Amino acid sequence: MAALVLFGGGGDLAMRMLLPSLYFLEHDGLLPDGLKIIGAARSDDSRDAYVAKVRAAVQARAKSDDAWDEASWGRLEARLDYLAVDATSADSLKPLKAKVGDGGATSFLAVSPSLYARIVTAMKAAGLAGPNDRVVLEKPVGRDLESFRQIDDAVSHAFSEQQVFRIDHYLGKETVQNLIALRFGNTIFEPLWNNLTIDHVEITVGETVGVGDRWPYYDEYGALRDMLQNHMLQLLCLVAMEPPSDLDPDSVRNEKVKVLRSLRPITLEDVERVTVRGQYGAGVVDGKPVESYAAERGQASDTETFVAIRADIDNWRWAGVPFFMRTGKRLPEKRTEIVIQFKPVPHSIFDRGDRGQVRDNRLVIELQPEEDISLTVMNKRPGLDQRMQLQPIKMSLSWGVDGKTAAAPRRRIAYERLLLDAMAGDSTLFVRRDEAEQAWKWVDEVSEAWTGAHIKPLPYAAGTWGPQAADLLLSRTGRAWNTNDA
Repeated sequence: MAALVLFGGGGDLAMRMLLPSLYFLEHDGLLPDGLKIIGAARSDDSRDAYVAKVRAAVQARAKSDDAWDEASWGRLEARLDYLAVDATSADSLKPLKAKVGDGGATSFLAVSPSLYARIVTAMKAAGLAGPNDRVVLEKPVGRDLESFRQIDDAVSHAFSEQQVFRIDHYLGKETVQNLIALRFGNTIFEPLWNNLTIDHVEITVGETVGVGDRWPYYDEYGALRDMLQNHMLQLLCLVAMEPPSDLDPDSVRNEKVKVLRSLRPITLEDVERVTVRGQYGAGVVDGKPVESYAAERGQASDTETFVAIRADIDNWRWAGVPFFMRTGKRLPEKRTEIVIQFKPVPHSIFDRGDRGQVRDNRLVIELQPEEDISLTVMNKRPGLDQRMQLQPIKMSLSWGVDGKTAAAPRRRIAYERLLLDAMAGDSTLFVRRDEAEQAWKWVDEVSEAWTGAHIKPLPYAAGTWGPQAADLLLSRTGRAWNTNDA
């Protein structure tokens, strides 16, 4: 691959994530020899001005990780180039094609998905969609199944499916990939990964930030389409999928599609029972007062900033095991985790006297703010007590017990892995078209049921875990959301 082209190369995603990722890959000697990195954007900058902006962005991130050095920057700088373009115009893209040459390019569209169709059409006309070229699309693509298909039809007219890489940066996180290793590389877990031993699964994506000046985008999408349709359903698929025959990209993605097809549709009759919509009001986050969503937007809105859903997977492995998902803005913590809650022992022999309470085993896969996998098990409390005393112990499966047995490596930006895979043509951690279609189909059914049942967002104070109804979603089944002290 001769070149990596960053459309929107001066934008927030490129400067905050993509270019720092490329610096770290350069620092570790992982970028392909001879690779050119070309920023392409509307801004009429010179190459020197663009390189100066990149240096400032990269240096700030690298210094925070104690990874800045001039030699690594010098090697990255030598790869950098810039071209001012109108990406929707084939004539404007022809000079870019001349810079790329005939060796093939991976083009990352770090721009609004509303521009994808026009850009890929112009790329094809300019010769940037040849058999050796690839295109990376940032999700979510579209806002429902119909708009996704309209955009993706244009993409498929310019590129074959093997050339299209629909990125979900959650799949580049170390712990998400470690989940695959944990499940399919250990005989102690996979035989237990079913409805005989697992009581329920929780997936939480909590954010402390509000919508702020992103409200024009967010008001159109809401929490359901912005987070649940892509990130959370991807995590659900990795937890629930059957063992693939191998790690070939299509083998993995075939199993994920099967999960999405097995999701029980959420209908008008049960939508109020299995879903919760919420919208944050004024409150306190991190000790500071914050405004309501309506105040940030400037007027009232029916857009949800919080959603909680019970999903059921109708197949043999997961029949009777509910999957609870919740995500929202202005929550108390920035936390992303998957909780596998195992069933209790069938009979406790420790329930007499002061022996300690037997607690059910729990596997927690943390993605934010730290990346770790921990397992809570019961063991004997140390000491010479004549009576057996129990205590829970949390073991870190990533870095050792309580993280003390090994130093954790630098936490990589998820895009580092995904950029390398896209340039190498490995689509295992990317989303196939039929996978995205199935996700949109299920999410559209939820949205249509909300409309049909006239379900409006329930208010919740900023700094809380959403409306009280989100707790009732679990408590009415005798369960509760995971807390950090559990």
